[in-house]
Amino acid sequence: MDANTATDTGGATAAGPHATGPRAGRREWAGLGVLALAALLVSIDVFVLLLALPRLSADLGAGATEQLWIMDVYGFMLAGLLITMGTLGDRIGRRRLLLIGAAGFGAASVLAAYSTGPGMLIAARALLGVAGATLTPSTLALIGNMFRDPRQRAVAISVWMVCFMSGAAVGPLVGGALLEHYWWGSVFLLGVPAMGLLLAFGPVLLPEYRDTAAGRLDLTSVALSLAAILPAIYGLKELARSGWQAMPVTAVLAGAAFGVAFARRQRGLADPLLDLRLFANRSFTAAMGAMMAGTTLMGAIMLFVTQYFQLVAGLSPLRAGLAMLPAVAGSITGALLSPILARRVRPAYLIGAGMAAGAAGLLLITQAGPEHGLVAVALGFALTNIGGGPMVVLTVDLVIGAVPPGKAGLAAGMNETGSEFGYALGIAALGSLGAAVYRAHIAGAIPEGVPAQAAGAARDTLAGALTAASDLPGPLGARLLAAAREAFTAGTHLTAAISAVLLLATAVATLTLLRHVRPSGREADARD
Repeated sequence: MDANTATDTGGATAAGPHATGPRAGRREWAGLGVLALAALLVSIDVFVLLLALPRLSADLGAGATEQLWIMDVYGFMLAGLLITMGTLGDRIGRRRLLLIGAAGFGAASVLAAYSTGPGMLIAARALLGVAGATLTPSTLALIGNMFRDPRQRAVAISVWMVCFMSGAAVGPLVGGALLEHYWWGSVFLLGVPAMGLLLAFGPVLLPEYRDTAAGRLDLTSVALSLAAILPAIYGLKELARSGWQAMPVTAVLAGAAFGVAFARRQRGLADPLLDLRLFANRSFTAAMGAMMAGTTLMGAIMLFVTQYFQLVAGLSPLRAGLAMLPAVAGSITGALLSPILARRVRPAYLIGAGMAAGAAGLLLITQAGPEHGLVAVALGFALTNIGGGPMVVLTVDLVIGAVPPGKAGLAAGMNETGSEFGYALGIAALGSLGAAVYRAHIAGAIPEGVPAQAAGAARDTLAGALTAASDLPGPLGARLLAAAREAFTAGTHLTAAISAVLLLATAVATLTLLRHVRPSGREADARD
């Protein structure tokens, strides 16, 4: 075994399995820099696709269905394989899997950039999802192994999270600059240099970790996990997009049925793909629940905020992106401050207080009107993102820190899968609620004289109302658009209010279930 290799077989201690261990040095922090840069560029690579979609669809002749698959297939494959890849990394080595994934991500990025048709691009995006599923669990597991000191681990996760979240702000700006000077495929090449750096410096800076006690990978469990996750994610996305129809509901139910079969199989295996015994750890289960609930309630509001900026306030895409910057700054601030405060304050108090701040931000959004609510929405969304910082950073730290080192990859994969489910569930449930309120309000508010076809489009969505109003005579179109904006704002208000109440309830539950976890500084002091 060389200096870069370690094997993990240990279990948890009373303070957590990662509460003891040597402090990280320069090599570990340099390795974190490589991992964080890769996270930043991969995040940018994901967000710039939103800007490139119109141009690439025109150049490749992609229809509406093909455009949806171009957007969604990456997330489907990513969500479906996170647990499998996290477990695989624990078995074959996290650095090895990370480097394999980096090579695959770079190759798939080039394939996507030079796609000659929609089918080729969809296939390339699917391969990107497969490769992307190796990156996050391997990265977070390596961070958990490299930074055994609780204070250092929290800071390292915070830095990684900040870089990933910064892609949401930098992505549209970089993407706009690339699309102004180059062809649409250039946006897919952003991740290639990062993967090259990871392949070049990863073997030098990143140590290898694997669980020598792990058994063989159960392929039947892999198939069952895919059969459970993929239909469920697809169904939730379709429910948000098309409403309560037979196909998405059937997909969700099928995913749930396969999920039950998957869980039953795991109980009977000596070396399960998903070790259900991890849920016996109170900190692990509570942190996973808090993260998923917070993502469901705070993440979904972004759907309404982005539509409010562009369709209600009438901002251009660039100005809407600029209006989102306070929220991005809030996310970064919350993520950076959380590990520092967690040295002296119990994580439960920080996560609970952050959720309370998020609820206050959601209530501020309910004060925005259809004509003069831009400031309230921007500030409310920023406050919600500040409050989400402790939840994102500290729950990840708790999940990684609550399991034996040999299960870190699996824990990271479960955490990311829960986040994907939470976001999809929030969009489906809260998005459907907002849409229902919109339709109920607009049904009796359409002005007389609006043609039936235009009225039907307006009843469907706010975007449809905007298109219909542009084809009507000036005063009539203005009245229709005003009614639609009022209806959408009403839906946003109710959704934000319900989310705020549920988020406060989640904060109370988090305080109750995680109050036994000590501040990271006290854990380190006890170790010293």
